[in-house]
Amino acid sequence: MTAKAIMRVGKLKSLGSVGGSEKHTARLQDTPNADPYKENIRLIGEDDDPELEKIVLSKIDDHTKHKPRKDAVLCSEIFLSASPEFFRPHDPSKAGEWDEELMWDFANASSKWLQENFGDKCVRAELHLDEATPHIHAYIVPINDKTKQLSHKEMFGGDGRQASIKLSKFQDSYAQALAPLGIERGVKGSKATHTKVKEYYSSVNSEPLTLELDRLAPKQGETAQQLFKRIKSDPTIQTINHQLADHRRIIELEKRASQKANASEKLRSELENRVAELEEENFYWKQQADQLRDLPLEDVAWHLGLDKADKGENRWKGLGQVININDSKWYDFTAEKGGGGAIDLVMHVAGCNFRSSVAWLHDRFGSLGMLRATKAYVETQATKIVAEEPTPQFVLPKKDDEKWQAVHNYLTKTRGLPENFITALRSNGWLYADDQQNAVFTMRELPNEAPSLKTETTGAFLRGTRGEDNSFMGYALGTKRTKGWFYFHLGGKPTDEVEKVVICKSPIDALSCAALSVSAHSGMSPTRTMFLAVDSPKSLPLDFLKDIPAITVACDSDETGHSMARAIKELLPQTTIARPKTTDWNTELLEYSRQESTGRLEAENKRNRGLEY
Repeated sequence: MTAKAIMRVGKLKSLGSVGGSEKHTARLQDTPNADPYKENIRLIGEDDDPELEKIVLSKIDDHTKHKPRKDAVLCSEIFLSASPEFFRPHDPSKAGEWDEELMWDFANASSKWLQENFGDKCVRAELHLDEATPHIHAYIVPINDKTKQLSHKEMFGGDGRQASIKLSKFQDSYAQALAPLGIERGVKGSKATHTKVKEYYSSVNSEPLTLELDRLAPKQGETAQQLFKRIKSDPTIQTINHQLADHRRIIELEKRASQKANASEKLRSELENRVAELEEENFYWKQQADQLRDLPLEDVAWHLGLDKADKGENRWKGLGQVININDSKWYDFTAEKGGGGAIDLVMHVAGCNFRSSVAWLHDRFGSLGMLRATKAYVETQATKIVAEEPTPQFVLPKKDDEKWQAVHNYLTKTRGLPENFITALRSNGWLYADDQQNAVFTMRELPNEAPSLKTETTGAFLRGTRGEDNSFMGYALGTKRTKGWFYFHLGGKPTDEVEKVVICKSPIDALSCAALSVSAHSGMSPTRTMFLAVDSPKSLPLDFLKDIPAITVACDSDETGHSMARAIKELLPQTTIARPKTTDWNTELLEYSRQESTGRLEAENKRNRGLEY
């Protein structure tokens, strides 16, 4: 009977699934149906290559223009094999055995087919010889050469119950590559491959295993532990276990395949082909629309230092301005001036000219974002501007020591922050007063992101302190919200690595959380802890935080705080969420201090009454 070619394609959508697949195919974990006495062979790739996750990420970074979509397939896994009668033509039922020359013919033809069809997109191929029948697991990074984007659908077609036309063509191609070996393509839509698998294991079902049972009998003087150890190391028993485990797995796969084959093959094929056509059309028109559409003004406003106002669905506030954004139009209520597009908004808020605005957009959004904002008719001019015009740099607000006492009183008396905290921040240059009596909290690069010991200041957060009901707060002009942060450390030694990070929405909340932490521990914790001010998931330093073992998000107790905490936990699974009993952490600190003061006063009154008595 003629042997059949077998090809299946799977999708790995996350790095976790890539790593999990590698653990199985590279035998980095225990595999019940694998014979531990047989070695597998890496056909493509080297044995000392880095982890598959790193290889896939490197290939994506080097050959794609855009960051992969959240639902993108990062890696496609291909399973290649042939039915058992090819490898053992004299007795296909002998699982785990094969003709060495035939096996290498199959391996070489399959390896050549992978290289001819996928080139360097095939980053690894493993030949498995420790299971019932030789087979290959290959990993393909599905990069579209035209769009420079990941696209499993473009390469292999859509998924679903029936293979697409593109996948069917690959199966035809693979069968043609194996045809010189006497292997042919199976009948499309039939269950022939599953029948062959059933025949392959017929010997396991029919042959009694009683001939091997004498191996399980204890020898004279042998303890139960010695018997168990001997059985576990017996290669024949291991082979039987391997065959039974593989048999159970095949039965389950065959059951699923039979269930899937019940629906109409013709109808499913027509529907899936139509879906694939519509998806391709939608992808094309979306690309065209993105190239014509201007940058979202909300993103531009956020990078300018503005924040969504509490009232008014489309209003943004900051730096003394209230700006309404409606699609590509904006209007400043304070200046009574409006305009359209990203360039006009940057020129208005930053107070710069056209050239500086283009340079600013390039600095924040890169070349593609800048060109989207300037549109096609200024593409040549904008590129020249970027090359010649220096990017506007952030300049710290001017320090005014005469205003410091008022700022100091506001922070220590009105907001209840510990005086030693405020003194330490000022001595390090991380807090000072400007000429408008604002508390200036400097924002710096994180230690591991700067080449020198002294981190660069990239921005500043301002908090108004003038007047009883002052509510002014915002970022100093030119602040890069994704390049620097306000932070400080407590506990442990200065040379210790950071083991915990507490994320708060503002510098004052971070100081309040730190003060409450010191009070709760009756002093400094031995754990080196960073307190970090982050008011949006957009500005999270993910590269730094992903390696921190413990993260606490301490946001406000309102819905906005809950939403931000949930978003951060989704990005950083090691996160725990802490909520204040009051509205925010500074209010919590003030309430704690009030109770402490009341308790001390009551204790003093009791002592005085005792003396009077």
